[in-house]
Amino acid sequence: MKIKGLRWWIVGLIALATIINYIDRQSLSVLWPEIAGDLYPDKSADEHKSIYAYISIIFVFSYAFGQAIFGKIFDWVGTRIGFALSIGVWSIATALHALAKGLLSFSIFRGILGIAEAGNWPGATKGNAEWFPTKERALAQGIFNSGAAIGGIISIPLIAFLTIYFSWQAIFIIVGLVGLLWLIPWMIFVKAPPKSHPWITESERDYILSGQKNQDIDNDGDFDEGYNPSVKVMLSHKESWGVILASAVIDPIWWLFVFWIPIYLFEVYGMDVKSIGLYGWVPYVGAMLGAYFGGLLAQNRLKAGWTVNKTRKLVITLGCLIMLPSLLIMSNPGSPVSAVLIMAIILFGFQTAIGNVQTLPSDYFGGKTVGTLAGFSGMAAKLAAAGLTYLVPVLTMGGNYTPVFIIGAGLAIIAMASIWILCGKIEPLGQKRII
Repeated sequence: MKIKGLRWWIVGLIALATIINYIDRQSLSVLWPEIAGDLYPDKSADEHKSIYAYISIIFVFSYAFGQAIFGKIFDWVGTRIGFALSIGVWSIATALHALAKGLLSFSIFRGILGIAEAGNWPGATKGNAEWFPTKERALAQGIFNSGAAIGGIISIPLIAFLTIYFSWQAIFIIVGLVGLLWLIPWMIFVKAPPKSHPWITESERDYILSGQKNQDIDNDGDFDEGYNPSVKVMLSHKESWGVILASAVIDPIWWLFVFWIPIYLFEVYGMDVKSIGLYGWVPYVGAMLGAYFGGLLAQNRLKAGWTVNKTRKLVITLGCLIMLPSLLIMSNPGSPVSAVLIMAIILFGFQTAIGNVQTLPSDYFGGKTVGTLAGFSGMAAKLAAAGLTYLVPVLTMGGNYTPVFIIGAGLAIIAMASIWILCGKIEPLGQKRII
């Protein structure tokens, strides 16, 4: 049996996994006002926010180290088994949230969830490097990045709707089961990489492999393994540090909204869970559109003959420039409708940029190193996000979120600087460019 366009089926399954990933992680933030009222009825709103921040920090730290761990796991066992391990464990961890009774138990289950969910991103990056030629990678990255946005769009109203019929404990079990069901089509469709997959057509195999120019280091026209240095040598390249720094400063902007949109709407505008469900999904529409826009713009420019270097820098810079003024405007957004619309613009800019940031490991290195660098950059990003998450309750005492939005604007500037200064010329690396 041969399947035309098999690579698009694969990226579709990865996007679906990302949707499930975000439904699972967003459940806590949407349900938190109800959970806090149930478990901590005698504590104040600021105390509830601090408890939520501690649990979220545990999640982000676990996620950070999980990215480094799973980056190596994916390079060792491959995309197929790596994803099965990741989503299988995170789905079970989500269901276990139903047993949580307080800070300690929530932190334990959140920690397991964070480690396992982290596998989604180095796995997606590695899958992208395996299944797509260079000119299509930004679009493919945009497709599964849009899964994060779609997950945000779906999760907030979905969880709010489920609270009408189910307790918060039952909701965690329901969303955990969905991830386990995803494993069935994944194990059926993803039998092997494209070079040896029995269902791929010869024309698609040739198209994918011939288009992976960063895996033809000797320029003989034949597919090879590309440049795959040791971890020590990989980290000797300033370009690797450019990728790590860009990820570390841009990613906290996303997590600021992932963690705090429901809490922000609850605290600043006094919304309950059902009202949050009506408003909280809007920013993720902007994120979804930005993911597609960033991918399509990059693909368009590459087809027009632009270099990878020029294309990546244009799209990443454009995304940061969209975020910068919008983050400053969030200091005084006005009505809740204006606030969520401005958030949508910010997340549009973020997703425009991030898909191209995440393709950088595959632009520089061969397939056996992509997951490792993606894991390191993901770990740095999550550690930075944990730091910002820790600061949010302190900086927003009394409901004033202006300081964190100003910090976000500063991070966007640093992201642009890292791409232009540290990343140098974005092209396949070799020994000669070691610093």
